[in-house]
Amino acid sequence: MALTGITTVLLDLDGVLYVDEDPIPGALEAVEELRGRGLQLRFVTNTTSRSRAQVAARLARLGFTLPADSVLTPAALAVRHCGARGHRRVRFLVAPALREDLAGLAEAPAGEQPDAIILGDLGEGFTYHALNNAFRAMEAGAELVALQRNRFWRRSDGLAMDVGAYVAALEYATGMEATVVGKPEPAFFAAALADAHGDSAHAVMVGDDIEADVGGAQAAGIHGVLVRTGKFREGAAARSGVVPTATIDSIADLPALLDG
Repeated sequence: MALTGITTVLLDLDGVLYVDEDPIPGALEAVEELRGRGLQLRFVTNTTSRSRAQVAARLARLGFTLPADSVLTPAALAVRHCGARGHRRVRFLVAPALREDLAGLAEAPAGEQPDAIILGDLGEGFTYHALNNAFRAMEAGAELVALQRNRFWRRSDGLAMDVGAYVAALEYATGMEATVVGKPEPAFFAAALADAHGDSAHAVMVGDDIEADVGGAQAAGIHGVLVRTGKFREGAAARSGVVPTATIDSIADLPALLDG
């Protein structure tokens, strides 16, 4: 099976192009071949532990040549959402490195009730104290804006819990639903397509997350291709109920899939 007429390729990063500091075998060559065909490439990630500039620098260090503005993260959508909602002061529960991408938001002073909580990857900073402070702010009326709600991701030492577990904990404790701005939200994919000047019918999303990458893309009318690298697990994919447009062993197989 080949996908024809594709003009825009959206690529997840962690687990698709690399795991930690190791590129997936064949990933560098596949990206260069797709670029050589004149396809519009956008690198879309739910990573919230690094700024957009840091993500681009990491890709460059691993050998991927790309302009920094081809990397898209949820932070810009969080800024846009808070502006649309009129949130004047927010509280950040994000890695310090991400603050530069959220510079458009004003931080609520200590002791002041925020209008929103911006929740990203805190790693070891996900303490009871941090979550309880967020819980209290939400009980007082703050909106929870989650940059993503992935269940888990793959590190070099194995699978690790992701932000989604903490989003779920706060939703359960407060009885409130978070606003999620990263994948699988349709607005995230719409922003990526707009940036590439592409349309959904001629676009494909390639990822290792059956729900956020593949299911999210398909809900937005985009072809969803699942790779068997990164955090891919056969059982999880089967249980999800999502049927990918195609499943390939790795990104190295993508150029052949797009032949035709």
